[in-house]
Amino acid sequence: QVQLVESGGGLVQAGESLRLACATSGSPFSAYEWAWYRRTPETKREFVARITSGGYSYYTDSVKGRFSISRDDAKNTLYLQMNNLKPEDAAIYYCNRIPNYNFWGQGTLVSVSS
Repeated sequence: QVQLVESGGGLVQAGESLRLACATSGSPFSAYEWAWYRRTPETKREFVARITSGGYSYYTDSVKGRFSISRDDAKNTLYLQMNNLKPEDAAIYYCNRIPNYNFWGQGTLVSVSS
């Protein structure tokens, strides 16, 4: 059974950093692309960043230069380093495989105070 467990969220001030982690199990992690998404009460779940099996990364424009996605295939874990956080980055962050599984983890809440 595949599990996605996000962690690392918290409350920070604008300009500070957080590192999110997504621990996966039951999935052939290394063979797939993986991505981070986020959702707020006002928005649908939106794409944030993705990383290919070869380590190439892509970002939505609003986080380019501030966020960095990485993966540790030995640990079946996906990461998102978030620097210079802004209030508009506040959301619940989720990870998923590409193509997405038809379920999501519980997410991890990121709150950013101005």
